[in-house]
Amino acid sequence: MKKRVVVVGTILASALLFAACGRDSSSRGSNDKIQVTGQANDHQYQGVIQNGRYKTAKARGVDLSQDSGNQLNLKSFEDGMTELSQQQFSPKSYVFQEGQYLTKKTVTKWLGRKSKDNPDGLNPADNGQKDANKRNPMYVQQIGEQDYMKQDGNKLTLRGMTIGIGMNQKDYYEKEQYGPTFTTNIPTSTMEAKGREAAQTVLARVRKLPGVGNDVPILIGMYKQAPNDSLVGGVFYEYAVSYHGTDLGDWKQTDFQNVVFPATANHSVPNSNDEQSFENFKNKIQNFFPNLAGVTAQARYKGKQIQGMKVTITTQFYSETEITHFSQYVAQAAKTYLPAQIPIDITVNGANGQTQSVITRPADGGKFTAQVLNSY
Repeated sequence: MKKRVVVVGTILASALLFAACGRDSSSRGSNDKIQVTGQANDHQYQGVIQNGRYKTAKARGVDLSQDSGNQLNLKSFEDGMTELSQQQFSPKSYVFQEGQYLTKKTVTKWLGRKSKDNPDGLNPADNGQKDANKRNPMYVQQIGEQDYMKQDGNKLTLRGMTIGIGMNQKDYYEKEQYGPTFTTNIPTSTMEAKGREAAQTVLARVRKLPGVGNDVPILIGMYKQAPNDSLVGGVFYEYAVSYHGTDLGDWKQTDFQNVVFPATANHSVPNSNDEQSFENFKNKIQNFFPNLAGVTAQARYKGKQIQGMKVTITTQFYSETEITHFSQYVAQAAKTYLPAQIPIDITVNGANGQTQSVITRPADGGKFTAQVLNSY
């Protein structure tokens, strides 16, 4: 699919610019050519390129699979890890590297049940029970790693690490293969206690990995998985930082919350002004074009302060000019009605789910930029 950029204000710089176009921060190791990407702004990390290729995570894509799971959890988990890391490892001082110390084999074992064949499993042994209130649930759902590097002379050196641990508040299981799905509800207090136990175990194991050592600061964030039927992903609910050895220090609460617009009986909004702003935006664009099927949004809050918003508009256009003019109109309406000084992503989808345009604004509250996607 070819992209055509429709300018609404000023075209923003790409989030990933090669170092030749940004700061000259490339470095060379003894055997590999190491290069880092440039920064579009101070809120984003530079990334690591090795021998011309982006360094992907060694445990990329590993989680405890649950059928019909909430796929929004995966995105929220990764975004939340980066958000926590920015508080501890400033993008102005650190270079981001996808996790290179936890392998796919290691994470898979840790996410399994503890058994004779898998003594490293973080989840409890199967007690043979099938009843939801008697069985041992799977508490730990996913584990992620992010590395934070500093340039020392001609090489990049590990100077920080973030480990995310995803915890289930609902554990979905089958009593027999391909049978109906049942649910074990996990009390919040139990989830938090089991999470802290897992965090302490994971920290001790990570400290023993070659290249990590005892003095690299390690941030461990605890993530609450959203249920399968949730319209939003989960959130990180607490974190702690280990500066030396296996001492985790004090746990700090995050006060993060994901909400849905329009608000529903099951999803309230922390700030009614934001809800009204979205309703004004929604009404404005619905009056512009007769074939809008829906306008919804997901927003991230810290306390009562909105941190960002992702809007989805579903409609059916019949010509490229309709898409172009509607995208321009949406950008103008978003600037007028949606909250200022936060990152906003707006996606316009056709009735078949195909993305027709994307309208974005960065975290610094700059200009909106629209990209219309052509079919050729």
